[in-house]
Amino acid sequence: MKTISREDLKELYDKDFPLWAEINLELLKERAYELVDWENLLEEIEDMAQRHLDACISYLAVILEHLYKWDNFRSMTRAGGERGGLGWIKSVENARLDIWALLEKYPSLRAKLPSQIEMAWIDAKKEIVKSSHELGLSLSIKDLPEACPYTYEEAMTRDLMKE
Repeated sequence: MKTISREDLKELYDKDFPLWAEINLELLKERAYELVDWENLLEEIEDMAQRHLDACISYLAVILEHLYKWDNFRSMTRAGGERGGLGWIKSVENARLDIWALLEKYPSLRAKLPSQIEMAWIDAKKEIVKSSHELGLSLSIKDLPEACPYTYEEAMTRDLMKE
């Protein structure tokens, strides 16, 4: 393998990420630890660890968005004449399945996800506001509760089909 300086390797991180990763892998295999771009490598490992939690938070936001719409707008007619409800239920169920699959695959996320409900609520509020025009509304973030109105347990277990 051609020798590369740490400075050149750090530059490569922004210019050609796949090559940067290949070179760092080779350096690790060769135990040339002094040449490894540790700063960016550690950041990438941290991002990898966060990626699956971020996916769970995103699915949780979908659940919260549709629970809120169910509770507050289900009697309203959406653009196109369709009443809100069944699509929201299906969306909640699908998002729960996606979360459960990730929790099965990565059990350490079970302890982390419940504490992220407020983060998910921020994303859910944004989507509620964006889609409010479909219901003939013009909502802003200020029109929605600041704190999440649902518990994690409720988000993951509430059975909308029985309501």
